[in-house]
Amino acid sequence: MHLKNLLPNYINGKWCPSSATESLQVVNPATVDVLAQVPLSPQEDVDTAVEAAAVAFSDWRRIPPPTRVQYLFKLKVLLDENLDELARTITLECGKTLKESKAELRRAIENVEVACGIPMLMQGYNLEDVARGIDEIMIRQPVGVTAIISPFNFPGMIPFWFLPYAIACGNTCIVKPSEKVPLTMQKVFELLEATGLPKGVVNLVNGAKTVVDAILEHPKIRAISFVGSSPVAQYVYSKGAAHGKRVQCQGGAKNPLIVLPDADMEMTTRIAADSAFGCAGQRCLAASVAVTVGEARHSFTDAIASAAQTRVVGYGLDEGVEMGPVISRDSQTRIEGLIQQGADEGAKVLVDGRKVKISGYEQGNFIRPTILENVNPDSSLSQTEIFGPVLSLMHLDTIEDAIALVNGGQWGNMACLFTSSGAAARQFRYEAEAGNIGINIGVAAPMAFFPFSGWKNSFYGDLHGQGRQAVEFFTQTKVVVERWFKDWSRQF
Repeated sequence: MHLKNLLPNYINGKWCPSSATESLQVVNPATVDVLAQVPLSPQEDVDTAVEAAAVAFSDWRRIPPPTRVQYLFKLKVLLDENLDELARTITLECGKTLKESKAELRRAIENVEVACGIPMLMQGYNLEDVARGIDEIMIRQPVGVTAIISPFNFPGMIPFWFLPYAIACGNTCIVKPSEKVPLTMQKVFELLEATGLPKGVVNLVNGAKTVVDAILEHPKIRAISFVGSSPVAQYVYSKGAAHGKRVQCQGGAKNPLIVLPDADMEMTTRIAADSAFGCAGQRCLAASVAVTVGEARHSFTDAIASAAQTRVVGYGLDEGVEMGPVISRDSQTRIEGLIQQGADEGAKVLVDGRKVKISGYEQGNFIRPTILENVNPDSSLSQTEIFGPVLSLMHLDTIEDAIALVNGGQWGNMACLFTSSGAAARQFRYEAEAGNIGINIGVAAPMAFFPFSGWKNSFYGDLHGQGRQAVEFFTQTKVVVERWFKDWSRQF
């Protein structure tokens, strides 16, 4: 049985209906309008996509790298030309502002640009005369069929941490977008199709956990890239590794901003507010905790409270809106419950964003920026990823205390310091145990030519997305040791 009016999958160079018997609604989080029906594809659809990718791999890996990247050059142009439409789609299904959606796509395009350098990035190395008359060569070759499991919060950007590098290195790829926001990848795959990529090189399978498990278990999939919450990241990493795959899994976070007394408070407040409340706090690099040190306490607290109260919340397509809704009613309920949990654990709700109604969008999943003051570092909330527009405030006496707080937690995605002291900045970047460090930066998002790092429970794996590490992840090394004789008879 096939359901009607479902989003199609893209397999072996063709748009094709899923064989799903169940589906979910794709809902605009601001208007709660139903945008589409996404199929919950079964394992059989994954099997079909993998077989297509496996067949395509044999020819695709033999295409010279300079030729492979020509498709990426075409894709870069198409993404630029269709940026406005793609950004609007992200806002419709994800809820962020149009400005945020456009910025997300710019980051996606950066990764395409970097992957176009594969003819250099994929090079190996060699050494003559490792012994007399014997040379040794290390070359990089593609791993085979790869898969990407992406989250809802950056439907346009995060698949591009992986996809351009995977195919540029000679692999084939299967993308499973979040079932909450599948429309952006539908449009991206229309552009991929327009590049003329050979059939089977890229494939799209919609679905939920059944698709994820089929990807994790399929013997022909060699590498898996995932971004999402830490519990799911741990699940994907463990199960994928148990099935013999290389896996990279970006997980959750509880990102601290440390504010020293010598920080430029006006700049710090503006940057901290953008970090905490941008994308409605639904990003793995959102500031979750602001730790004031010494005399910074009162000036920063007053300033950030004002910034939270005055931030314009509404529909992301409307002019002047600075923050949109959270992704779903369930997320709204969960976030509001965590705010109450913080209050129950002794924090003061300094700015309360709960129970908000936005004129014209009364049914939307809106929460205004919220600030919890005097959050206990030992409370359960201090270790919980809220993933919403909620900033916790803590106060400590020294930078050493602040670094100890950063290093004592289970997370290690990002930590940022605001100061005018070079010595303090060096101490922080040297000692703070996090993969992405910001100095007077509120969202320490690496450029595409650097890896998107992450430590501790924020990352499972060895090699991260983006840049050279992506190339290493999507290739396997082969070492050739060779000797040639002038007199061929000496071989026998």
